Amino acid sequence: MSGSPPETLPPLDRLLAIMARLRDPETGCPWDLQQTFATIAPYTVEEAYEVADAIERADLSDLKEELGDLLLQVVFHARMAEEQGAFDFQDVARAINDKMVRRHPHVFGSESYASLKAQKAGWEQLKAEERGAKGRAESLLDDVPTGLPALTRAVKLSKRAARVGFVWPTIAAVVEKLDEEVAELKAELDAGDVDKARQEMGDVLFVVANLARTLDVDPEDALRATNAKFTRRFRYIEAKLAQDGKTPDQSDLAEMDALWDEIRAAEKG
Repeated sequence: MSGSPPETLPPLDRLLAIMARLRDPETGCPWDLQQTFATIAPYTVEEAYEVADAIERADLSDLKEELGDLLLQVVFHARMAEEQGAFDFQDVARAINDKMVRRHPHVFGSESYASLKAQKAGWEQLKAEERGAKGRAESLLDDVPTGLPALTRAVKLSKRAARVGFVWPTIAAVVEKLDEEVAELKAELDAGDVDKARQEMGDVLFVVANLARTLDVDPEDALRATNAKFTRRFRYIEAKLAQDGKTPDQSDLAEMDALWDEIRAAEKG
């Protein structure tokens, strides 16, 4: 069969037809036919990050394109599942429809919440009931996905533990723990024990994630912003050096530090 599915089809139906054609055992694309859930998963994660990047850049045109790429990932996984007789795209859509209605009883039912905090608590209770109904979680932490970015997973793990009272009582207590972990890291560095220093570095980052949760700050968002700031300031250093016909490797730390302080002061000023 040649030619793409007709443009007269509704856009989502056309996308489903395109994916079916790509996965056709006889006339499909060899690359698409080779793929499995496992091989496509990294692309799914990558596309989600590209959506987040477009949002961070406030580029709505790019966001439209990246959302399409992410939708393709859902369609791809659903098509492979359909081929195995497990479920299809309609089942995916039906499941999320049911879940959203179930988790919003204050919109689609008779439930009411006195505050946003109460609504969030109700949401978490409904999620807990769903986990219990699935009969999969022996631990409160069992279904926190291991594939999440480590900082995000640390926040989710500590959030779960906090629900049952396993939490530092104040921000000051978290900061005190952070100081303690940094001191332990310094001790291992002074001792020259790289393996133990690596472990202590993990402890420091876990407490940082806890501090972010306590402050209601997404550590991934915060770090992305700092990455962008570092990139912007380092590019300033490169541009200033280029005016003198130099590159960073032809400079030294003192000169680059001075330029860093210059752009830092300008941004704050």
